[in-house]
Amino acid sequence: MTENPSATVESADGKYAQLIKARIHEWAAGEPAEVGGTDKGPTPYELLLSALGACTSITVEMYAERKGWPLEKVYVTLEHSKEERAGENDGKPVDMIDRIVRLEGPLDAEQRAKLIEIAEKCPVHRTLTNQITINTLLG
Repeated sequence: MTENPSATVESADGKYAQLIKARIHEWAAGEPAEVGGTDKGPTPYELLLSALGACTSITVEMYAERKGWPLEKVYVTLEHSKEERAGENDGKPVDMIDRIVRLEGPLDAEQRAKLIEIAEKCPVHRTLTNQITINTLLG
């Protein structure tokens, strides 16, 4: 992983369309038509979920490879929601992410359990479950 990852985002053609750049890669983001966008790419929450899913899958693959385990494929499905919980978070909805990890390959139950434990340790998971400080500056 890049030591200090960075990305740039700029407005693009189309309502709410965005152009994202990181290293040599470019991709789009936006909002779907039902909220007034032009659906030029995934929404910001879809990008957040995809970052967590990619990190989860890569972390699990790397661990299995180091151990020499017969992992053939990883599937990660993620969904974001907001839940209201009485008595928690000062009455504000709590952000929830459901992550389902499916592992293919002739792994035994102990290996599968360990890989799910490792999924909880991917760097993006740790970032999202840690206290985050975001400094917003005018450029």
